[in-house]
Amino acid sequence: MEFKEKFLQKYASLTDIGKFVEFSLKDLCKSIRVNTLKISVKELKKRMENYELRQVPWCREGFFIKGERTDLGNLKEHQLGFFYIQEAASMIPPVVLNPMKGDVVLDACASPGSKTTQMAAMMRNKGIIIANDIKDDRIRALSTNLQRCGVSNTVLTKSWAESITMNFDKILLDAPCSGTGTIRKSLKTLKIWNPNMYKKLAGVQKGLINHCFEILNENGALVYSTCSISPEENEEVVDFLLQKYENAKLEKIDLDIKRSNAVLESNGKILSKEIRKCLRIWPQDNDTSGFFVAKIRKL
Repeated sequence: MEFKEKFLQKYASLTDIGKFVEFSLKDLCKSIRVNTLKISVKELKKRMENYELRQVPWCREGFFIKGERTDLGNLKEHQLGFFYIQEAASMIPPVVLNPMKGDVVLDACASPGSKTTQMAAMMRNKGIIIANDIKDDRIRALSTNLQRCGVSNTVLTKSWAESITMNFDKILLDAPCSGTGTIRKSLKTLKIWNPNMYKKLAGVQKGLINHCFEILNENGALVYSTCSISPEENEEVVDFLLQKYENAKLEKIDLDIKRSNAVLESNGKILSKEIRKCLRIWPQDNDTSGFFVAKIRKL
């Protein structure tokens, strides 16, 4: 699979493009998250003693996994909901949001449910999560995973996130994106990439983050994340929010993780220096997918 020349040119100034290509074409190390609603980490390790489990540094319940079988979804432990097959970088947003037992939480674009089930476990099935998505097939996948994992504090809604009007203590907006950080999971991303694909996506993302901030309670937290490496979908979207709302404040993300510098200049725009507090991860940083996470507090 060859990378398009314009793709390489776009990102060569932001990272070591040779390393990025190398890691994007490597197999992704499989990872799981123990579902503590049904089993403890200690108990699952005992059941999975024939597998090598290596701790994901930024998630106590997360593990990189190796073993004879690679069809983890067919294992009895998966079918019983004892673990969720979840990419290690995908575990970051719920950890950063840190939902608590009594919180009212919105997962604005929830399907297939990896982060919803993670948050439910963090909340010990207390409080409430509104898990929203817009398509029937995505709602079905979300419902199946919530049931398998024993989640009982979550209400499913099917609507455009911008139509939600109730207020929340915490909001996770894992926004629809180009997926350019997940090339190693699907080479299809390379085929469909074009230099102008971000324009429509960035418009959707700005609309979503704007609405989510509007329905966030005072002193509430909003985590914005994508699996994209594009500044147009990441730093520029967060900067848009900071410029629009004086009461939007970025918080530094303190995790045991290797990170790269956030982009402070994009398409000729000088972005707020506060953007440095965002978490930008390239695939070569931690041998994961590429990811972007920002935590915003409403003052």
